[in-house]
Amino acid sequence: MNGFERKNQLLSLCGLNCGLCPMLLGNYCGGCGNGNQSCKIAKCSLAYGVEYCYECRQYPCEKYQHMDEYDSFITHRRQKADLEKAKRIGIEQYNLEQQEKIQILSYLLSNYNDGRRKNFFCLAVNLFELSEIQEAVKQIQSNDELPSLPFKAQCLYVAEVFQKIADNRNIKLKLIKKK
Repeated sequence: MNGFERKNQLLSLCGLNCGLCPMLLGNYCGGCGNGNQSCKIAKCSLAYGVEYCYECRQYPCEKYQHMDEYDSFITHRRQKADLEKAKRIGIEQYNLEQQEKIQILSYLLSNYNDGRRKNFFCLAVNLFELSEIQEAVKQIQSNDELPSLPFKAQCLYVAEVFQKIADNRNIKLKLIKKK
C-alpha cells in the first residue's frame, strides 16, 4: 500500500511482536510497511495518523474483536496486552525488552533447534515475560551435563524447560488455527 511505512519493525501498529516472528526470522516477511500487503489496520492508521493503535481515540475498535482467538504465522494472543505494555512503559523501553528477547530467541534457535522447534521457541519467547525467559536460559546454561548429551537430547531438555514454564502458566505453545 502506497504511503505506509513503519520505522519500528519490532512491534507492529496492532501489537504483534514482529521481531519474534518466524516469517521475519526466515526472511519471508519484511514486516508491515516494507512492501508487504497491508492489512485493514494499516489503512486505518494512515487515515487516523497513528503509529500504534493505542494512540487512536477509538482503540480498541471493532477490528480488535475476536483478534486473539486465532493465530496466523505469529501468535495473536498478546496483541492487546503488549500494546498496553508499550503504552505504559513507552516504545523505547518496550523495544529494549524486545531486543533482549530477540537475542535470546537467536541463541535458542542457533543452539537448540533440531529443525522442529522454531515455532515453539518463537511462541515461548513471545508469550513469556522477559524475566521468565532469562531464568530459563540461566537454568539451561547452568546444566553442566547438557553439553555432553547428544544434540537431540539437548534440544529436548531445553524444550522441556520452556514447556514447564508454559504448563505452570497454563499457556499452550502451539499456534491456534481456525478449524
